[in-house]
Amino acid sequence: MKTEEVGNALLETWTADEVAEAFARNEIVLIDVRTPQEYMFEHIEGALLMPMAFFRPEKLPGQGEKRIVFHCGSGARSERVARAAIASGMARVAHMEGGFGAWKGSHKPYIGTNMATGAPTPVG
Repeated sequence: MKTEEVGNALLETWTADEVAEAFARNEIVLIDVRTPQEYMFEHIEGALLMPMAFFRPEKLPGQGEKRIVFHCGSGARSERVARAAIASGMARVAHMEGGFGAWKGSHKPYIGTNMATGAPTPVG
């Protein structure tokens, strides 16, 4: 994990492996900031959807029991959202480096779309 001090806050950048391990142990809440269309086509099972266009940091839960980790397609949008969360007063925020592309590139399981039927299909 990489860390960067942003004022009095800490921005963490997690690898797909770190996210997968923490998610499997139920230590984090994974929030997908991609569009609803991207999410419906393929997503990490159990990740919550809060599209960047509708992001409201004041609506996020506290991080007392579970940490929040944002992710998007490549890591660019999730970093912007993480920085917006810090700007709203959150003291420690994380996002996944490389986004969903890194997750798929690491051969982690996800829900895809069966192109023949349009049905959600587990991949990996």
